[in-house]
Amino acid sequence: MVGDPGVGRHEPAKSETVGRASAGTWLGVRSRSPGCATGTQRGPESVAPGGRARPAAGVGPRAGGRGAARGVRPAHRTGAGRPLCAAWKPDLIVCDEVDFGAVVAAERFGVPHATVSVIAAGSFVRPELVAEPLNELRAQLGLPPDPEMRMLSRYLVLAPLPASYRDPAFPLPATAHPIRPVIPDPALAAVPPPWKAARPGSPTVYFTLGTIFNLESGDLFDRVIAGLAQLPVDLVVTVGRHLDPAEFGPQPEHVHIERYLPQPLVLPHCQLVVSHGGSGSVIGALAHGVPMVLIPMGADQPHNAARCRQLGLARVLDAVRLTSDTARDAASAVLADPAYRRAAARLRDEAAAQPGPPHAVALLERLATQRTPLPRVPHTPS
Repeated sequence: MVGDPGVGRHEPAKSETVGRASAGTWLGVRSRSPGCATGTQRGPESVAPGGRARPAAGVGPRAGGRGAARGVRPAHRTGAGRPLCAAWKPDLIVCDEVDFGAVVAAERFGVPHATVSVIAAGSFVRPELVAEPLNELRAQLGLPPDPEMRMLSRYLVLAPLPASYRDPAFPLPATAHPIRPVIPDPALAAVPPPWKAARPGSPTVYFTLGTIFNLESGDLFDRVIAGLAQLPVDLVVTVGRHLDPAEFGPQPEHVHIERYLPQPLVLPHCQLVVSHGGSGSVIGALAHGVPMVLIPMGADQPHNAARCRQLGLARVLDAVRLTSDTARDAASAVLADPAYRRAAARLRDEAAAQPGPPHAVALLERLATQRTPLPRVPHTPS
């Protein structure tokens, strides 16, 4: 059984693995259900007609503390999963690392479980912040306390990110297995994108604020677009399904604003990604060896931004103080400095050398059969 907690960009590794394994008898897909929403997550209902949502109060580096931890709603997720476990009797549950309720449900029914890393830097979820409410839930279900939250890595962790990207202060557990981030249909890289016709040979810069914080960004889109539009580049912007590109007014021919574009259509042609620093956007850029300018606003984004700056992968800007000029200058500096491209290429090559979805499927099959933890052993590329 595969838990699906909500929206985001960090999906390819899990969906590819499920697709390869779904022919078996032990793994199925549960339909999409209400998300593991943190205290900062919003939906389209928060957008006033004809306008963009204002930044949510408390969005920033401290978002994701105890209050947000209680907002993850593990009791709701456990309540939704328990009837399925009782009726279906799955051999294995697969969920992402912050789907705490699904893991608690698995432990309640004695089902082995695998988690998929979706918080790239690894420093966002802190036991000291979320263990207390989770232990209250565990006690209600007759489970012993787990103050160090070992349940999240008890059996198997699939980590679809370059292993060295992980913050060394928060190392992967012994049961974690790095796998290659999936790049869907690499042949798409050979398809010339339509925006290149206007300025052939120009660098491409991709700007996104993801699928959640895009609705809480105030005028950040406008400030960044105004700055990046001054550069001699093809600028590709995605604003999300709930914002209208026409809202940003007429743009020069080298600026292309869309609601949504699949990353595989954009990233192979990019020389720079400008984003909020969400884990999916960061890992997507690294999988293609693209350096970044990051503008974190909350959740895991400040942690990713700090790690990217530490590794020489990105410049980091303050979302509140950012001006069009600072956005332009940061992007220009990263494009001009080959050290950023070399750092991104190093992590791209590291990720490409990691085992892919077939290895993940084999691990899941072993876990479903053996029902014991699967510690990591060094991988030797074939």
